Amino acid sequence: MEFLRALIFASDAELLALWGAGFLLLAAFATYMEKRRTRRTEFDRVGWVPWFGIFFVSVIFGGGLLALAVPGMLRG
Repeated sequence: MEFLRALIFASDAELLALWGAGFLLLAAFATYMEKRRTRRTEFDRVGWVPWFGIFFVSVIFGGGLLALAVPGMLRG
């Protein structure tokens, strides 16, 4: 419950940092899934999810959000 209270009173910079970290976690998951897809044993089962595209967009968004959040968090 304390975590929810901290989220309610979080600054905009802290919320941006949390969203950025979430996008970077999504990028890590997409990297794992892309490696898993490339090492498959059945070559006919390619898959339909563009994991590299999800990785790329997630890294751009996550890095951008963290870059916006850091100055605000340093100021307080």
